[in-house]
Parts: sequence; structure tokens; C-alpha cells
Amino acid sequence: MNRQLRMGTRIKWNRIASYAVLIFIALLYLGPLFMLVNTSLKTMPSFMKDATSLATEPHFENFSEAWTKANFPKYLLNSVGYTTAATAIYIVTAVFVAFPIARGYIKYSGAVLTLFVIALFLPPALIPQFQLMLNLGLYNNPIGYIMLFIVNPIGIVILVNYVKTIPRELDEAAALDGCGYFRFVWSIVIPLIRPAIATVIVMHAIGIWNEIIAPTIYLTSKEYYPITRGLIVFQGVYGSNWPTLAAAVLLLTLPMLVLFLVLQRYIVSGLTAGAVKG
Repeated sequence: MNRQLRMGTRIKWNRIASYAVLIFIALLYLGPLFMLVNTSLKTMPSFMKDATSLATEPHFENFSEAWTKANFPKYLLNSVGYTTAATAIYIVTAVFVAFPIARGYIKYSGAVLTLFVIALFLPPALIPQFQLMLNLGLYNNPIGYIMLFIVNPIGIVILVNYVKTIPRELDEAAALDGCGYFRFVWSIVIPLIRPAIATVIVMHAIGIWNEIIAPTIYLTSKEYYPITRGLIVFQGVYGSNWPTLAAAVLLLTLPMLVLFLVLQRYIVSGLTAGAVKG
């Protein structure tokens, strides 16, 4: 009886310790976000008086001011266009690359997959990439900027491992029914790997949306700036107005937050199967 009581007490304290760690980690992540939201709801005088105090009288005009100033809608629209186009092209090409690798329909498919894994640890080849963009006439060009994001090794790795979970019998049944390769991948494989696709979409889209180095290097015209590059211009104009800047940053996060909420039910299963199944 005493032994069971001690075990129950130990389990209780272990659970309390686990929750304490989780709460601490949550505060580390949510604390800065809370401060950002709190700052965005302040007026400039109240922020200068006490930057850490709570916003007792929310000032929502900061969001409308951030939206209308410094060409913010144009930059946001550019980011939406770049992210949508690059992600759509990448997903379609990645599926048709991942499927034959997963099935072993190409020679040395294992070695090819290993190369994609190795590519995860390699730094971006900025100088050769820059020279290539110049020689192709795609420097300071939206099309060239989109082309920078049509290769992403982690997406291929996730899709390959997820495709391996699909029974090979489907391939044979489709072949017997006269189903062509592209039709089979488009009509059967893609619907079956939706969790992995949703995961890759979110990861790829967030990477493009938050990119700051590439637009700084490859886009020099303000009319082509994505929102991250445009936010630097915005900061240059309103650098001393921290509440408006905070509101602009929150507006920047909304599209990706909506995308995550729409696809979140697929993400966990897609990451789990893509990482574990082999």
C-alpha cells in the first residue's frame, strides 16, 4: 500500500514538473508576442512613458495607419504573389520528383535521396546563384525571384518518406487498368499524401514569406519588394513610431497564421509519417 502511494506521489510530481516546463517554454514563446500585441495597441505618448505597461485604452488606429502608410499594401500583395506562385510550382514539381525516388523507378534512387539529405546541410551558393541570375537576365525580376524558391530539399525528403507508406499494389492496379503515370500521380497519389503536401506547403510558404536576404540581394526596385524588404523601408520612414511598427509586424504575420490554421490538421500527421516512415 505504501509503495503504491509513493509511486502515485512520484507520478503526480513528475506530472507537475512536466506542466511547469511546458508552461515555462510557452511563456518564452508567447511573451514576446504578447509584448508585440501590447505595443501595437498603445499610443506613442503612452509607449514613451512606459514601454512595458499594459495598454489600458487600445489604440486600433495603429493598424489602419500601418496599412495605409509606406506602400504597405503593395509590398503585401507582392509577397502573396511570390509565395503563392513559388509554392504552387514547387509542390507540383516536388511530388513528381519524390514519387519515382520513393518507388525506386529511377536508378540509384537511394543515392539521389541521400544527395537531397546532404543538401539540407549545405549553405546557399550565393555567388554562383547571383552570377546565374545576372547571366539569365533575371536580376531584379519577379520571375527570377520566384525561381529562387522552386528547390527545397526538406520538402523532397518529407514527400519521399510519406510516399513510401502508400502500398505498391496501387501502382500495379493502376497499370492494369491502363492508368498513365501522370494521371496516376495526379489523381491517386496526390490525394493520398495530402498531409505531407500540407506540411510542405506551410514550411515552404513560411520560408518564402519570411525571407529577407534574397530580396535584399536580388530585388532593387521598390515596386518589386516583398513585405519583409518593404518593412525595412517602413521602418526607415516610421522608425521612431514603435506602436505603428508593431502593428505592421502583426499584419505581416496574419497571412501565414491563416494558412497554418487552415492546414494544421494535416501538419502533425504529415511530419510524423514523413520523418519516421522509411
